[in-house]
Amino acid sequence: MFFATFLTLAFAFASTAVADPNKRTTDSLPVEPSAAANTFNSVTDLILTATVSNNGAESIKVLKYGTILDGDLPTRSFTVTRDDKEVDFTGIKISVSLEDADESAYVTIPAGESVAVTHDVSALFDFAAAGKGAFTFTPIITFQSVPLDEKVAARSQLTAIEAVSTPITISITGDVAKVDMLSSRATDICTTASKKSFIDASYTEAKSLASIASSYVTSRGSSDYLYRAYWGSTATSRVISILNAVANENSSSRTLSCVDTFNFCSSGILAYTVTDTTNIYYCSIFFNQVATSELCHRTSVASRNVRGGTTLHELTHATSGTADFAYGCPDDQALSDSKKIQNADNFNCFTTQVYASTRC
Repeated sequence: MFFATFLTLAFAFASTAVADPNKRTTDSLPVEPSAAANTFNSVTDLILTATVSNNGAESIKVLKYGTILDGDLPTRSFTVTRDDKEVDFTGIKISVSLEDADESAYVTIPAGESVAVTHDVSALFDFAAAGKGAFTFTPIITFQSVPLDEKVAARSQLTAIEAVSTPITISITGDVAKVDMLSSRATDICTTASKKSFIDASYTEAKSLASIASSYVTSRGSSDYLYRAYWGSTATSRVISILNAVANENSSSRTLSCVDTFNFCSSGILAYTVTDTTNIYYCSIFFNQVATSELCHRTSVASRNVRGGTTLHELTHATSGTADFAYGCPDDQALSDSKKIQNADNFNCFTTQVYASTRC
């Protein structure tokens, strides 16, 4: 759709392997962004290539969604700044079911080789609002790896890897007019009664989960063990603010749709939010999820299959601009404090765990 992926041989560098499951930062997985030139007249000519080299002794397999290895979907692969001010991202943010994701959701990088992914970023950032000038592109380099022999990622087997990279600066001297990523604007909402009812119930449950969790944080404070696990030393006011934005969400223009208008429902994707409109689109596997009340009977927080938690995840994207750094409750807790407060899945896992511990 937007990108092409190809394998190339990597240069051999002396480094440590990334097989150690406790290693969270490694210089054996360098990410190198490049472009055909340092200056372009039009943003429409801006094509970036990100090459991820595996200089370790063992092959690795990583979840591609929301990283520079995402070669199929318009998810966020770079952070873009101009004059040290971040340029707004206008692509999509997603919820992922790790148990439903097949091999197409992962990229394997053999030892001693590299994977290069080209990105047409012209429609994924608001260059028009920033104006022409020099833009710095910093690759998203937090990956989640799984054992090579795993067909489906087990929640306990995800390992976070922080790679290394250098940014690239490119100047746009002429046209920075907004490029529409989407060929059409969404007007469909769910007309299937059963699916509409399911989405409506998940929306109600999401707001309830947010309200319950907000009250929990207000009463327990930052010393609470669950709070520390998911938010570290983050000020409670920041967590409460995002939770309350979901609990009080009342937009009359935001679409919640069961129609995959833009064909972004790839393997394992439960739902996605188009950041430009904040409309939310649900994929078919979302309708296999369960009511929040099932946390007290036949599911678990770690399963991440509660429909209210998924909708809450997407609503934090829509109302507070959260990101997708990690999926899975253990990896959410392992993030740095600065990323915990930005990661949508932290709100999913935290709110469902608060519900399970206080309401069941």
